[in-house]
Amino acid sequence: MSPLDGPAALTARGLIRDFRGFRAVDQVDLTVAAGSVHALVGPNGAGKTTLFNLLTGFLAPTAGRIELDGHDITGLPPERVARLGVARSFQITSLFPQQTARTHVELALQSGTGLGWRFWRSHRLLERFSARAGELLDLVGLGDAGDTLAGSLAYGRKRALELAIALALDPKVLLLDEPTAGMGLEDVDRTVELIAAVRDGRTVVLVEHNMSVVGRLADAVTVLQAGRVLVEGPYEQVRTDPRVIEAYLGSSEGSADAAH
Repeated sequence: MSPLDGPAALTARGLIRDFRGFRAVDQVDLTVAAGSVHALVGPNGAGKTTLFNLLTGFLAPTAGRIELDGHDITGLPPERVARLGVARSFQITSLFPQQTARTHVELALQSGTGLGWRFWRSHRLLERFSARAGELLDLVGLGDAGDTLAGSLAYGRKRALELAIALALDPKVLLLDEPTAGMGLEDVDRTVELIAAVRDGRTVVLVEHNMSVVGRLADAVTVLQAGRVLVEGPYEQVRTDPRVIEAYLGSSEGSADAAH
């Protein structure tokens, strides 16, 4: 059975977000099926990141409703949304350069226990999370980098560490903001394989400009334009839609190369 045939993990209805007279998200309806990979795409300024921030509690909607597993989470702060099972990575990495990769993951594991971010007691507290941190680093291809300072990691490996941190929260829904942005081809391929590996048992929502990545990962694609849903459906259907070619890919002549 396709993941799209299952129940919804995350839904938005009539979602609006205004910024001083500018409507960044305009009456967006979104249904993300449990266990699916759902991509949000569109040209710059389409409202993708604003919608992402609404879904994760970093922005409150002007109007509309957001539900997680059928429960209303509209307007909840991000830490509450995270505790309910939603984790996200950011387009720009936000790591502690002088902390090791393992310490980052241990801190994330600790934060999920109710102990909080108790840095002054972290060494003693974190030892209990060392084994699980090692497993998560192995999962994202950083098993050899546990003792490496985050600031010394190459860009693609920093993004892998961010994913390990998100996975440490054991999320039901994982939101990835431009997971392949700024990467070379080798790192892009590695990241796609990584997302494909960690999606098992999870729902993934990703904002992504690389349509090749979207085609390889997404079960469903929502195309945004000027804050509204332009088209929604499977990748193969969406990429050939004339409205998408016009709004996102630029021209019919370039669509084949851009969409593959």
